[in-house]
Amino acid sequence: MKLDSNNGRDFNKETSDAMGHRYAYSFDFDIMHNFMIRSFAPFFQTGSALELGSFKGEFTRKFLPYFNDITCVEASDEALMEAKQKLGENIKYFHSMFEEVNLPSKYDNIIMTHVLEHVNDPVLVLKRINDEWLTDNGRFFLVCPNANAPSRQIAVKMGLISHNSAVTPAEKEHGHQITYTLDTLERDAKAAGLKVVYRTGIFFKALANFQWDRLLETDIISKEYLEGCYELGHHYPDLCSSIFLLCEKGK
Repeated sequence: MKLDSNNGRDFNKETSDAMGHRYAYSFDFDIMHNFMIRSFAPFFQTGSALELGSFKGEFTRKFLPYFNDITCVEASDEALMEAKQKLGENIKYFHSMFEEVNLPSKYDNIIMTHVLEHVNDPVLVLKRINDEWLTDNGRFFLVCPNANAPSRQIAVKMGLISHNSAVTPAEKEHGHQITYTLDTLERDAKAAGLKVVYRTGIFFKALANFQWDRLLETDIISKEYLEGCYELGHHYPDLCSSIFLLCEKGK
């Protein structure tokens, strides 16, 4: 079990499902992961990849066609063990918090998806990415849940959430420290010295994840509809499920 030495966080507990809510949904694995890779792939650099926050390896698996040299850092030893069982020893694993990990090299591609919102000091970690881990010509792929997603705004109007960027009790239980918007995410990236070269959203989303999971078990949602939500996200990034910044090394 990996505990945060600063405030006693139990990362194994945070990455576990809890009563009435899950850490990750089928919508994340079956829909969002595919669209994230599709959004990233045109910008991938030839060379190595570092995934910060690999969880149980479901998303890591999707990098295998693109990179031969993959390193993962994960704070939950239980999640990391499951990832190793799924993906084998060809991937390099580090069981550590980002604030403490010592990595042996720099990387051409660094990927952090739905992880920064869990970090105690996001600017500190982003600064380590810029100053220590990203190669001079490397690219950093940063994705976070979007506070302004319509599904979240609807929850506010329903009285389920106090405001768009609130951290709900369920999110807090899973280790969330902040809920980002495009402007606050870019604020932290720039504060860390990173150069933001592209910004967009991934997947227009008006339903909550648990609602998507139920719909995906039916024939109501077609591939064409999913494609439409993905394409519409490029027109309305601030109304997407996730927000995406592509960054390069700043001075």
